[in-house]
Amino acid sequence: MMGTVEAISSDILSRQGGLRHGFFTRRGGVSGGIYASLNCGQGSGDDRAHVRENRARVMAALGYPDPESQQLNTLAQIHSAEVVTLRQALPPGQHPNADALVTDVPGLVIGVLAADCVPVLFADSASTVVAAAHAGWKGALGGVVAATVAAMGVPAERIVACVGPCIQQQSYEVGAPLRRQFMDADKSNNAYFRDAERSGHFMFDLSGYVTHRVEAAGVAGVERSQVDTYSREQDFFSYRRATHREESDYGRQVSAIALNAR
Repeated sequence: MMGTVEAISSDILSRQGGLRHGFFTRRGGVSGGIYASLNCGQGSGDDRAHVRENRARVMAALGYPDPESQQLNTLAQIHSAEVVTLRQALPPGQHPNADALVTDVPGLVIGVLAADCVPVLFADSASTVVAAAHAGWKGALGGVVAATVAAMGVPAERIVACVGPCIQQQSYEVGAPLRRQFMDADKSNNAYFRDAERSGHFMFDLSGYVTHRVEAAGVAGVERSQVDTYSREQDFFSYRRATHREESDYGRQVSAIALNAR
């Protein structure tokens, strides 16, 4: 799986100009085994040197080939609605406990890690601020999207977003207690669940729900990828797939965004 680093780009973000971004796949890195090959998860059990090299390759693909002058800023994600605003690079090895990053500093690269959860990248139309959010079901229900939009500090109607590759409804079976939490929050959330083959279980449209939350935040436009991380094994890591196979760990792909340096 080693070779060229691959990323999916968003049409709606690309049209804004003044920024660079990518929803990176698992292709093009140096890791092996269950981490093959572009594992960017510093919280995984992968070789630290491999992870550093993979993250450097992501930076080079974004147009920042010098690791001495630039780094990929990410979080220790905790499935929350916590947002961190960055105005300078994080100290080496520091990863705040949060699930979204916002910056208005040109050239500062921010990203989120995922292996089935939803990465969401945001930008304002004037290219003055960008954000990256990680939305698992807990964070999505808890309001990470609205918190991210608010932290960007510009009118929501200036913001566009892309909901990236994640586990899709056909691959995401959940139990009744999870559905009940969503129904208790809002009865209309029933639209994101359909009956599974197993009695008392449901197929959950996490991607659709997160897209709904982005739209509800009042943004100008949202694009949704419907690429399934669970079924696209050659392209994406998947926590659920690794769990079903009883594997010891799993890799994480990164989604990143930055304002162009002026």
